[in-house]
Amino acid sequence: MSTGKRQDWNPSAYNKFRGLRMRPALDLLQSVPSVGGGAVVDLGCGNGVLGNALKERFGGHALLGVDASPAMLEEAAKLGCYDTLLEADAASWRAEEPLGLIFSNAALHWLPEHEALLPRLVDMLGQGGTLAVQVPHQNNAPSHRVWRSLMEEMFPDRAEPSEAPGVLKPAHYHALLSGLGQLSLWESEYYQVLESEAGSHPVRRFTEATYARPFLQALDDGEKASIIARYEAVMDKAYPRSENGQVLFPFRRLFFTLTV
Repeated sequence: MSTGKRQDWNPSAYNKFRGLRMRPALDLLQSVPSVGGGAVVDLGCGNGVLGNALKERFGGHALLGVDASPAMLEEAAKLGCYDTLLEADAASWRAEEPLGLIFSNAALHWLPEHEALLPRLVDMLGQGGTLAVQVPHQNNAPSHRVWRSLMEEMFPDRAEPSEAPGVLKPAHYHALLSGLGQLSLWESEYYQVLESEAGSHPVRRFTEATYARPFLQALDDGEKASIIARYEAVMDKAYPRSENGQVLFPFRRLFFTLTV
């Protein structure tokens, strides 16, 4: 995960929806077609939620976790499944030896310039190695678009688009990567049941610790309260609550694997 220019990540807030965030990660893990002879890297490992699963599947390889967040790395270290944990910015980090697998779950959308970043990551792979990536592809859905539009409307002087996560179009990734190895590219939409939240809309709770994080960190408490009230009013229409307060929340994810 990227720490950005503001505060560090909050592991407990991120971990609140652990089960829902795990499913696409495990789907990506099961889709890895090949691993080369080098180390396995969990790039943007966060709090290490995938460390045990990676260790179990690729136990014959050294497991390295790379993340820019000290708070998240502290949590990952408690698991004891990584051979090495490294605090580094994934945008500039470079491996010293050819790698067997670079596995990046819900991290690269925080980094800019994918046109330069992804070929550089591919170049770190040894023969038979794979780059496996999953990123949210939700920015045009109301859950994400409304945060961005409200920030631009209410606090335009503090809306910094460069800090918000973003991804390229699938066709752009195909054009960028298809000549570098064996590419598989797909999308899945997960229908997530978000539980009732007292005094708040469940979609707000889901997005505030991730996509909305850089926006909310730019505001004081009063400003946060005002934008949250506006956001929740829209969410009540876009994602209506059932009688028991639950919300059925469709969430799109983009995946690709590339083997050299």
